[in-house]
Amino acid sequence: MPTLRLGRAAFAVALLCATHAEPQSPYGIGRVATPAEIAGWNIDIGRDGSNLPAGSGSVSHGSEVYDQQCAACHGQRGEGGIGDRLVGGQGTLATPKPVRTVGSYWPYAPTLFDYIRRAMPQNAPQSLSNDDVYAVSAYILNLNGLLPADATLDAKTLAAIKMPNRNMFVGDPRPDVKNPACMTGC
Repeated sequence: MPTLRLGRAAFAVALLCATHAEPQSPYGIGRVATPAEIAGWNIDIGRDGSNLPAGSGSVSHGSEVYDQQCAACHGQRGEGGIGDRLVGGQGTLATPKPVRTVGSYWPYAPTLFDYIRRAMPQNAPQSLSNDDVYAVSAYILNLNGLLPADATLDAKTLAAIKMPNRNMFVGDPRPDVKNPACMTGC
């Protein structure tokens, strides 16, 4: 009889513990991300400059960072190499051999900051400081004739740059594609 009581007590304790367990995914692995973890990955920049971080960078500082971190792949002056060409190509998009660069093809300047911060340099993505990313962005925009040599970029000035190809992109007209941000006046 004491064994039966001990067995019932153990069962009751196990049942009580089971009711206080944290919910799990259907596969029994993982957990809900914390707000700090989500914030660490929430680094995307809107085409209008929304979510650009604090900081600034000059064309001259960008030249230095570019020489150290970018030139080996993209060429000394953005002409391309192992990596894509970044400079030139204006006026070529409607030709049989379009040259798609930051200055000829990209429609929004803040997306340059976003891409550099996320993916460059290729061997160490996300290793540049925000000031360095602003500076490299300034330098590349300067090489494309879109920013004077004495300019300094920050969130406000970067968002204000009007790229040459800005109005050449069109929304996707397929009826199965819903893009509420671009349904009118895109």
